[in-house]
Amino acid sequence: MSTFKIIVTTVFVGSFVIGIILFAMSKSTPSAGSADLVVWGTVPREVFDIAYKNSSLKANKAIRITYVEKDALTFDTDFVGALSEGIGPDIVILRDDYMYKNRNKLFVIPYSYYTQRGFKDTFIEAGEMFLDPNGVVALPFMIDPLVMYWNRDIFSSNSISEPPKNWDQIYGLIEKVTRRDANANVLQSTIALGEWRNITNAKEILTMLLLQAGTPITTRTSSGVVSVLKSQFDYPIAPSQSAISFYTQFSNPTSPSYTWNRSLPESFNMFLSGGLATYIGFASELFSIQEKNPNLNFDVTAVPQVRDSAKKVVFGRMYALAIVKQTKQVGGAFVAVNGLTEPTSIKSLEAVTNLPPVRRDLFLEKPTDAYRIVFYDSALVSRSWIDPNGAGSEKVFRDMIDMITSGRGKISEALSLADTELSNLLK
Repeated sequence: MSTFKIIVTTVFVGSFVIGIILFAMSKSTPSAGSADLVVWGTVPREVFDIAYKNSSLKANKAIRITYVEKDALTFDTDFVGALSEGIGPDIVILRDDYMYKNRNKLFVIPYSYYTQRGFKDTFIEAGEMFLDPNGVVALPFMIDPLVMYWNRDIFSSNSISEPPKNWDQIYGLIEKVTRRDANANVLQSTIALGEWRNITNAKEILTMLLLQAGTPITTRTSSGVVSVLKSQFDYPIAPSQSAISFYTQFSNPTSPSYTWNRSLPESFNMFLSGGLATYIGFASELFSIQEKNPNLNFDVTAVPQVRDSAKKVVFGRMYALAIVKQTKQVGGAFVAVNGLTEPTSIKSLEAVTNLPPVRRDLFLEKPTDAYRIVFYDSALVSRSWIDPNGAGSEKVFRDMIDMITSGRGKISEALSLADTELSNLLK
């Protein structure tokens, strides 16, 4: 063990004690602290490769890593199948909405080996969704926050000097920006809200509105994770009801806020074509917008907030590194996930993703790039939620919105049904 300490101390200063303990906990004993690891993830290979090459793992001859890029559509099936055959990966890079449904397949690092204080001091607050009562489920790797893209030509043509900072400012924009023909068909829209099927990122936008309104959607209790979608939290009505009412009004033809309907193109495409004044999308969509329409005169700003709210909230999609419970190389896997989340490794990801970092120490120096400064600020206030099943919860929210906009049920009825279905997904 003294030889092992020398190796780990030389290569991973500051984390060797934890590494030693976890190696001792491994299901097998790696010779001389060596490990041959397989990492699965849906992030592009170039993203993983640059993180690896800029980490201390690159110089560590005892740790060998093979990355396998998987298709997001088949990841679950492949993962379950590989584990059943005993040939699964040692580490997975999971999106936040994949974490809960795979919780029984992941190794939870006890707080006695990776302290909660250390985690909170290292990573931005959005990463705390990976803290379990028993320990650390995963280490944050990437954050992709929602931002608001806005068409500068539309704004200037309507004598509007700046994009909205608060949601209530949207109403004034609709009066100036939305264009309809004699048959009330929307020709130019202010914002894509109210429907589901033709709104890019509808689930994430609705989730953000719920979080901004004051409901965490799900929460941990002594008996496990439960849905609080319809909880009132000492308010006169449930915050979720206010958020859903706000969201759906924009597709109601009888509402003064009417600016969107299901006959319009996909919101991303309508923004690209110059027919949508504001588009709520992920920071990672910047490259795609620039590539698909180089002539589009647009800018980026933070998503609007609830006026006079005590705190800002943005939805952020997060990816994290988790150790697979079935691995026989827990110690080596722990050394690897620590290496991949080192400052130099995380910082290098910006070069290929343009995304902000997940480490707090990397926010000490803000970028000068006009877009990335918005991404940085949005990442710091990003939040997510414990999503039981990404595809399943999307169906729950979609059905809820469709029930309301089609007139088949009131908001309270649709919300109650959605809460029940979300609870069932958590079982």
